[in-house]
Amino acid sequence: MKLRFQLNGRPAEWDCPEGESLRDALRRHGILSVRDGCGGEGACGLCAVIFNRRLVNSCLLLAAQAEGAEILTVEHFSRDRELSIVQRALVDASCVQCGYCTPAVVLALHDLLARHPEPTEPQVRDALSGTLCRCTGYEQFFEAAGLASARMRDSANAPPAG
Repeated sequence: MKLRFQLNGRPAEWDCPEGESLRDALRRHGILSVRDGCGGEGACGLCAVIFNRRLVNSCLLLAAQAEGAEILTVEHFSRDRELSIVQRALVDASCVQCGYCTPAVVLALHDLLARHPEPTEPQVRDALSGTLCRCTGYEQFFEAAGLASARMRDSANAPPAG
């Protein structure tokens, strides 16, 4: 079946077999930041994408559900090889260890900060509760969320350049 949708702000048109998961379709088309950590059970959150402005596990969606949708992956947030505020905060808070969960964490924090520019610790915990990380112990993620929130506020209040 032929699907038409927006991927990272650009039109996409893919042929996908019936019954293929969105995760598998994305990976088949080179979006390798969408990980497979649980075999398609929706338990790890590592296949997260922002689908029509909501963070979802792409392994739980059929590719056919992408028809007409807007999908963002972590590739959307680093333009011209420059890190986003969230990505820089994760690096600065020493969150990036093995890196396997990093794309999903980046998306979860972008999604959270879009909804709650000054999130509370319970909101950060809730936002990250669906993403499995075996390296960090999560405390650094809370620090990164605070750094990113403050930096976003600072950049919004910065005077225009020039």
